[in-house]
Amino acid sequence: MMAISDSLQATKNRIDAACAAAGRPPGAVRLLVVSKTFPAAAVRQAFEAGARAFGENYVQEGLAKVAELIDLRGQLEWHLIGPLQSNKTRPVAEHFDWVHSVDRLKVAQRLAEQRPPELPPLNVCLQVNISGEASKSGLAPADVAALARQVAGLPRLRLRGLMAVPEPGPGALAQHQAMAALFAALQDEGLDLDTLSLGMSADLEDAIRAGSTMVRVGSAIFGVRT
Repeated sequence: MMAISDSLQATKNRIDAACAAAGRPPGAVRLLVVSKTFPAAAVRQAFEAGARAFGENYVQEGLAKVAELIDLRGQLEWHLIGPLQSNKTRPVAEHFDWVHSVDRLKVAQRLAEQRPPELPPLNVCLQVNISGEASKSGLAPADVAALARQVAGLPRLRLRGLMAVPEPGPGALAQHQAMAALFAALQDEGLDLDTLSLGMSADLEDAIRAGSTMVRVGSAIFGVRT
């Protein structure tokens, strides 16, 4: 198995190559290191290798790592990328920097109400079920614009953009492109969005080709999850 530092650099090289192939400038795409199921010690190793933004799928697991790595808190950026139930919004509002999985107004309102005033606004993305799979969370594309306008008006939140997990397979590129078109349409409406959270270990090249600004990579850095 490659060392975390080596696999992290290899992933950064993939991102740079994908940007070059798509005619996009270096630095156009941020790397979010997905640390779900891996211990805090692995996060620390990735931090020492240069990673700064980490994504967690499960609230309790993420909170435990935030606490264990409290000595790095001012240098780490914690992103919740998994589904968020309305009864778990308070600890997320208090301890995370980003939430990628907002798909209901109630969740957004609770995050806004519970974000401590001494912290910067909580960065949020709306999750879109671009593949229409019943097993996935997220908004239908037709419902995104209305919720985006509502969330953009909430205090203590900053709406940054959209997130999706396209269905793997031959239609994945088309789904990535549909997400990019939806993102651009919201920008054309006047919403100040800068983040399209799209692409993972297996499909980051397609995502970057379509216009992703943030890819979420875990297994290519830490290894296969058990």
